[in-house]
Amino acid sequence: MKHRYNLTAISLHWLIALSLIGTFALGVYMSDLALSPNKLKLYSWHKWAGVSIFFLVLCRLAWRVTHRPPALPETMPAGMRQLAHVAHWALYALMLAIPISGWLMSSAQGFQVVWFGVMPLPDLVARDKALGVLLQDVHIVLNYTLLCAVIAHVAAALKHHFIDRDDVLSRMLPWAAK
Repeated sequence: MKHRYNLTAISLHWLIALSLIGTFALGVYMSDLALSPNKLKLYSWHKWAGVSIFFLVLCRLAWRVTHRPPALPETMPAGMRQLAHVAHWALYALMLAIPISGWLMSSAQGFQVVWFGVMPLPDLVARDKALGVLLQDVHIVLNYTLLCAVIAHVAAALKHHFIDRDDVLSRMLPWAAK
């Protein structure tokens, strides 16, 4: 039985985690800036990061579906194991829904998403100011929901490490002993 995630899963996990932190921080920072060329540049970077995260999450999901993760400790109650699986799939759903909501919002607000400034993505909906405002609210709520879910995810990992003293956290750490 394998006890650790493989290098691909670990790399994608931490790359996505760091990207989410940076993109969330950028989103919070840029939202209160006055309209300027700098703000528009930051919005472009935020969109590039969002699209990139979307593709990384698709890669992570493809990897996850084709490679079984290590089993959760048998000492965990069945209900907690089930909750852990639901929580992981909720994280994946949020990580996919957020960039889609941002793309929809940009489309509705009349701002095309151009990945890395060279690859224009098609608008997903027609320009509609009211829909754009609604989608902005959806995007914000989804982001703060993901923030709460990530905090719970980190808290659960720390609980496993410091209270349960099992290997749930260490098997995802790149520097942990094999």
